[in-house]
Amino acid sequence: MSGLPKTLEKIIDSFSRLPGIGKKTAQRLGMYIMKMDNEFVSDFANALLEIENNIYSCSICNNFSDSETCSICSDPTRSSRMICIVENPSDIILFENTGFNGFFHVLGGLISPLDGVSPEDLSIKTLLDRINNIDEIILAIGTSIEGEATSLYLINLLKPFNIKISRLSQGLPVGGYLEYIDKATLEKSFLERVEIN
Repeated sequence: MSGLPKTLEKIIDSFSRLPGIGKKTAQRLGMYIMKMDNEFVSDFANALLEIENNIYSCSICNNFSDSETCSICSDPTRSSRMICIVENPSDIILFENTGFNGFFHVLGGLISPLDGVSPEDLSIKTLLDRINNIDEIILAIGTSIEGEATSLYLINLLKPFNIKISRLSQGLPVGGYLEYIDKATLEKSFLERVEIN
């Protein structure tokens, strides 16, 4: 027994289920919450509940949104001739920091037969619905085995549309995940992307 109240143990257990949070960090976060005033705890709890009730998937690109379309898809100043394909909504933040001014499309995962994820499980059909009047598709997917399989599938699917297809340049580590890449490396690989023939 830890000697902690069951409610606190439940909070610590909840924190420990978050990615990158170990048992000790979860315990520190739980103890921190206990020290905070009621207003902070109430605001924190309400913010968590609002995620469930007020965050949606953008009907165009699948990014996180608090309305039917996200702020990126609603922005008329963006270049409508480029779509950057990413795995998750969190990847959009990375590319927004590079100065990219086109639109995005979130696949919602990667093809992974071992995990039971097929192309039909990803938002590929909605991508195909968007490629009218597009000059370039940028594959901004990591170089893991699943990322390479997904990129190859998309390349073969998009080639008949006669659109320029490019991917991030080398410099990204093979088998690496985009979320761990520093901004300078990511920006350089994005700017030096190469066309796929």
